Amino acid sequence: MMDYIWAFLVGGSICLIAQILMDKTNLTPARILVYFVTAGVILGAIGVYEPLVKLGKAGATVPLPGFGYSLAKGAIREVEKYGLIGAFTGGVKATSAGIAAAIFFGYIMALLFNPKTKN
Repeated sequence: MMDYIWAFLVGGSICLIAQILMDKTNLTPARILVYFVTAGVILGAIGVYEPLVKLGKAGATVPLPGFGYSLAKGAIREVEKYGLIGAFTGGVKATSAGIAAAIFFGYIMALLFNPKTKN
């Protein structure tokens, strides 16, 4: 039960930060997305995000900083294995399943529903 509570608290805190940034600043959601992914990469690379992942599990890995964390972790692992070329391939390997799933399910939803642009 505590895993669920910690996942909720960690994931909810990340979402709360994003909502505060959207409400209190002039940052667009796209910029916040980029900042969160970049923060995940930086915090993952220096080892700060790992304890948060161990504590919050899916609450830390599912939001956008978790994607950045996965990129950094994959790149670091591949650099240790293959050298400099791993910096380019590691992030792609580590996140390819998530990216493929997002594209696949996005396509399926576009077929099932009638997507419209915002006015």
